[in-house]
Amino acid sequence: MTTASAPGAHAPVTAGPAATSAAPAPAAGTTVRRGVGPRVRRRGGVAWLGLTPFAAYVLLFLAVPAVIAVGSGFFTGDGTFTFANLAAFADPTVLRAFGASAGLSAVSAVIGAVIGGLVCWALTALRPDGLVRSMIDAASSVLAQFGGVMLAFAFIATIGAQGLVTTWLVSVFHVDLNAGGAFLYTVPGLVLPYVYFQVPLMVLTFMPALEGVKTQWGEAAATLGASRATYWRRIALPVLAPAFWGSLLLLFANGFSSFATAAALISQGGIVPLTIRAQLTSETIIGLQNVAGVLALGMVVVMAVVMGAYALLQRRAARWQR
Repeated sequence: MTTASAPGAHAPVTAGPAATSAAPAPAAGTTVRRGVGPRVRRRGGVAWLGLTPFAAYVLLFLAVPAVIAVGSGFFTGDGTFTFANLAAFADPTVLRAFGASAGLSAVSAVIGAVIGGLVCWALTALRPDGLVRSMIDAASSVLAQFGGVMLAFAFIATIGAQGLVTTWLVSVFHVDLNAGGAFLYTVPGLVLPYVYFQVPLMVLTFMPALEGVKTQWGEAAATLGASRATYWRRIALPVLAPAFWGSLLLLFANGFSSFATAAALISQGGIVPLTIRAQLTSETIIGLQNVAGVLALGMVVVMAVVMGAYALLQRRAARWQR
């Protein structure tokens, strides 16, 4: 015999395990805090443990040597603390070295940025996964790190006093690149090998920003009646400007800190890294001690200013790449 429920009556609800274990819903506006389980905490601890070798490397081979090098400029030969060594910044030799380093870095950075920017613009017409694009990306990654004695030897064999190109120009066109002296072995001559590794570095740093320019921006501008030149002048170039200037500063810092290539081509000072080498081997500034540490301090200050400006420009450029 079946008992019929009255109209409008609610059927009894059986409270099963799922119902009894359900927690009441939080009130509106209440923030629910979820605890972090022990497994997540253990994983975070292991991750930090994995960074220990890298932290030890940075501490032992970067931080400690940098502090020792810079700090040595504030001590005399017998270990007495002094600010007198800072007078080296007024020495004409040191001023010329900083001026030559700044000029060399600026010229090579500008040339590298212009050529590298044009290469990046040409690469946008290629398929990102194409063979040519992949080869250029791979070559840029290799050539940006190609420097030191190998690069110096390559330029000596090419445009040195008896280089392949030098002798060919003399025999065919009667043009002597070294008529006024050995050009490659001077500070202005360093521009050529510096540009060699500045261009691929510009391709690596500026290409992601150029790829971040969305095609929808150009289509929207064309829909509103803007010409191609107006689109580049009013939209694309202002968007790319922070990334371009940031890459230019990175190239300047790269040239300012380069040492091995210049040391293989120039035996005497002329730029700051070579002047530091000269001060380490023989004190050339009379009356002052530990001038190499003072020069290292000057380089650190210059690099800090440049990289600080680079970080600000990268932060500004990142707003358009999100």
